[in-house]
Amino acid sequence: MAEFDCAVVGAGLAGLNVALVLGRRGRRVLLVDRKGTLEAGIHTTGIFVRRTLDDFSFPADSLGPAIRHVSLYSPALRRLDLESPQTEFRVGRMGRLYTAWLDECRAAGVEISLETHLEVIDESGGANTLRLRTGKRSWETTARFVVGADGAVSRVAEHLRLSANTEWIVGLEEVYPDTLNSGPPRMHCLIDPDLAPGYIAWAVHDGEEIHVGVGGYADRFVPPAALARWTELVRTKLGITLEDRVERRGGRIPVGGVLPRIANTRGLLVGDAAGAVSPLTAGGLDPCLRLSAFAAEVVDEALHAGNPAPFAAYSGKMFRRKFRSRLWLREGLRGVRSRWLAEAACWGLRTSLGQGLAARVFFHPASFPDVPCPRDARSLDRVGLTNG
Repeated sequence: MAEFDCAVVGAGLAGLNVALVLGRRGRRVLLVDRKGTLEAGIHTTGIFVRRTLDDFSFPADSLGPAIRHVSLYSPALRRLDLESPQTEFRVGRMGRLYTAWLDECRAAGVEISLETHLEVIDESGGANTLRLRTGKRSWETTARFVVGADGAVSRVAEHLRLSANTEWIVGLEEVYPDTLNSGPPRMHCLIDPDLAPGYIAWAVHDGEEIHVGVGGYADRFVPPAALARWTELVRTKLGITLEDRVERRGGRIPVGGVLPRIANTRGLLVGDAAGAVSPLTAGGLDPCLRLSAFAAEVVDEALHAGNPAPFAAYSGKMFRRKFRSRLWLREGLRGVRSRWLAEAACWGLRTSLGQGLAARVFFHPASFPDVPCPRDARSLDRVGLTNG
């Protein structure tokens, strides 16, 4: 018998969610992460959208104030203001959230190993043998299934021979305390293919924190230089006071859509490892939570059934079909290289029709598609679920 029912590699939002659900259901779960504390090395801005806020619960002190205002800027800094009657966004205090959920995992009986690196995953006798390293000590354990929640460049995907991300943008941001003189909570977004090629520059303030960042294709800009230029614009043109930087964050953001092959008989992928990020907006928190909740259901059902047949419902190809229009729009954004073209597009967004389109992009509640019930899976053959 395997020592653990499930080993979860990566203690970000997706990994914590899977481990917590399975732990509360009495499953034997191992959660490992390479960091010594989950408050270090945060990669995400942590913007939660309305649909996530409606459907998931979070610790009371882990979310910032409500944001209903968005300002969209052209390359020439021509401004379009949008306002929603509802709370559309809240910025997560991700270190607090991770720490709170880690404590809940412990309370649910999850075994946790921090400062632990994955070295190898081998298969033997219907179980996975994981070789891990904690500090200078190497050790082994076994798990019936492995969940890869280890980011955009996933070691678990490599060892289980699942799909890997090949398209991403790079994001870099700095976090400052909000001086409370920046007006009502607001998200500022700049479209400029020179400063943020294929994506946007952003400044989000909510009365407590200010996040200033840039994102784009790595082969078309230098993130630190772009961030310095945008930070100066935020100070001088947007009139936002920035003092005493408290944190710098950055990392890769996969934008190729959910990967086609995210499960086999040995395990599955969640979060960035599965490409569960909107190809259009690069928003990943709502997809991360929905896919990881579904993954926990699939793993629990497979353990109950005594075989991995329910994994057949966990199909990346199915999710890719639902993201088809966003993948096309991602290709369009990738192709915008002219500031003149971006300026013209922003002019179009200032028309009545364009404002409706912009409001739909920022305020529409749809995000990650609804997921099927794992009990709907009938056979491994339907998606070609195999070991290799």
